[in-house]
Amino acid sequence: MMLFFSHLLFGFIFSFVGSISPSMLNMTALKISLEKSKREVKRYALGVSLIVIPQVYIAVILTKYIAENPKILETLEKAGIIIFILLSYYFYKESKKSKKELEVIKAKSENSFLIGITLSSLNMFAIPFFSGIVITLDAFKLFNFNLVSVISFTFGSIIGTFYILLLYGKFAKIIQNKTGKLTKDINFILSILTALVAIFTLIKLFI
Repeated sequence: MMLFFSHLLFGFIFSFVGSISPSMLNMTALKISLEKSKREVKRYALGVSLIVIPQVYIAVILTKYIAENPKILETLEKAGIIIFILLSYYFYKESKKSKKELEVIKAKSENSFLIGITLSSLNMFAIPFFSGIVITLDAFKLFNFNLVSVISFTFGSIIGTFYILLLYGKFAKIIQNKTGKLTKDINFILSILTALVAIFTLIKLFI
């Protein structure tokens, strides 16, 4: 029972803290809250969180193999570079559209749940992130690879991810007011963030 709650707490803390800073996923939650509603943010967060399940599970199961074979991480990072470059271009194009075009897009009311699933699936850095957390915990003898511990860690990660996205959605207007012009064009911010992630990963491959 102690292992269950400790791994649940680890999953929650690391997924929550790891998602506090502006990123593609939580800035999209902010965008959905401002353009649609908090209810849509919940649907979006649910979509993101569902994909966290296989991401965390794969990260935990493959941690030992990844540690012994760095080429797996390298392959994931290379794929991530291409994906984030494409996303950066997409969000940049969205930021350049006129108000009339944006109103048409808004009127179509894209499915927030599917947006969450799609963006979370494209987040190729989730597996390396959770793998790194598991490796660190294991190094300090704080992680157990039995089924109950893995399930509790996964569940904690889902809760942490879901909750931070809800907070971004709930306080969207406050965040917008505090940051002023910075969040007036969310698509442009998303374009910059995804481009920076791609550049950072590319540099990392050559270090």
